[in-house]
Amino acid sequence: MRDRAIDLLKELAEAHGVPGHEEAIRRIWKREMSDFSPASDRFGNVFAETGGTDDSPRVVVAGHMDEVGFIVQMVTSDGFLRFRPVGGWVPQTLPAQRVRILTRSGDMVEGVIASTPPHLMKKDARVRVPDIDELYIDVGASSAGEVSGDFGIRLGDPIAPSSTFTQMSNPNRILCKAFDNRVGMALTIQSLQKLRGSSHPNLLMGVGTAQEEMGMRGAKVAGETARPDVALIMEGPPADDRPGGSPSEFQGRLGGGVQIRVFDPSAIMNKALVEFSVGVADAMSIPHQIAVRRSGGTDAAAFQYAGVGCPVVVLGVPARYIHTHNAMIDIRDYCSAMDLVRALVERLDASTVAGFTDFLGG
Repeated sequence: MRDRAIDLLKELAEAHGVPGHEEAIRRIWKREMSDFSPASDRFGNVFAETGGTDDSPRVVVAGHMDEVGFIVQMVTSDGFLRFRPVGGWVPQTLPAQRVRILTRSGDMVEGVIASTPPHLMKKDARVRVPDIDELYIDVGASSAGEVSGDFGIRLGDPIAPSSTFTQMSNPNRILCKAFDNRVGMALTIQSLQKLRGSSHPNLLMGVGTAQEEMGMRGAKVAGETARPDVALIMEGPPADDRPGGSPSEFQGRLGGGVQIRVFDPSAIMNKALVEFSVGVADAMSIPHQIAVRRSGGTDAAAFQYAGVGCPVVVLGVPARYIHTHNAMIDIRDYCSAMDLVRALVERLDASTVAGFTDFLGG
């Protein structure tokens, strides 16, 4: 599983797929889910399912396809691109970083977010972080005509970070862009592949959602299409184990196992489902860590409203430096997440799932 996971993560993470432009991820989904009758809806979300020993409950494992990126907003007369963020960025991470613009013809144009060298800066300007509106991308053009005519770049073209998948000197650690949330997509794909033909007591549905980074937009539609009885949301949440932090407060540590989220400002996870997940992890000796987040949100915020209400829990592979050009994960956490998803699906029968919403005690 580990070697296959690394290969799949590489392809997914390096793929170009900012919100509203997830075509490359859908192509990978269609190929990987070819034995599961893959489908899509009118919003661009994707679906696949595999039956078990019973037709219900409907168990959804979901990840979002998109990554934070940018969009071409205008082209200056001398051939530089102005751009807008699509998803959340911290401006100081951007100058001097490479990006790739995906044109309408399918070509990739390399560029760099321009930065001013210290030689040309006034002393007080060196400590000021420019706003994103002040930045521009240099694609090596000398005029607006060259940008459109020779390079094929048009307003509205999507821009993604340019980043190479790298297995580090510690082979458990992997560096690349877009682990938020290509780890979730890889887990969703592998979950269905691993559980196909097994005796899980439910109908398992894999879902890839669009435009999560713009407010969980795709999940609002996908929840109504999938109509889950319970949903496991696969994520690449921020890791806390960085210099200057307090180890006693780390809730997302690389190498600490799958993260089971209890709360974030967008969603309160179903209490019984969280306890069930933790209990299964304990019983199976699956490394895990519990998280109560002060900020952020996931597709759980949308899926919990599906139908007449759906129990949700977020299972994450912590990633350092998300929403930048270079995030880092530990493949052991990915394997822990895969083990927990598989163990949960094998136990989510009708009576267990009904118990998650039996608020009056039968």
